[in-house]
Amino acid sequence: MLREISSGGVVVRETAEGWEVAVIEPQKTPGAVPKKSSPKIVLALPKGLVDEGEKPEQTALREVFEETGVRASVLRKLADIKYVYVRTWADHQRVFKIVSFYLLHYESGTIGEIAPAMQVEVKRAFWMPLSEAARRLSYRGERAVLEQARQHLQARPA
Repeated sequence: MLREISSGGVVVRETAEGWEVAVIEPQKTPGAVPKKSSPKIVLALPKGLVDEGEKPEQTALREVFEETGVRASVLRKLADIKYVYVRTWADHQRVFKIVSFYLLHYESGTIGEIAPAMQVEVKRAFWMPLSEAARRLSYRGERAVLEQARQHLQARPA
């Protein structure tokens, strides 16, 4: 079985209405076979493969910038998510994947302003209330990571 190591970020910012998180809607992969007949919007956290010689924290920061247009700083590691998936866009091989997620604090940039080359991967990026994202993200593991982020933010001193 193939293995992939990725890293991603839970980018948060505090607003008058509460905490928001950066969320992406990935582009549909050309040639991919849909799992269901009804088109469902996929919402996810920004993430991507760790490049050779790159540390997971660096990957999280790079992927967040590439996929959302914002820059952030690392607060802490949240969790590793492990799962198996079948590549539907290529050779249909089973892949064991590990994704390390980091809690990141928004520093600068305008969400959604991404390079044209990344627009083949990301349809849109936007801020969403943390409480709403915890319900609306498409992947169970990412929803669990958001809960860990929420708990960490709730426990932090004022």
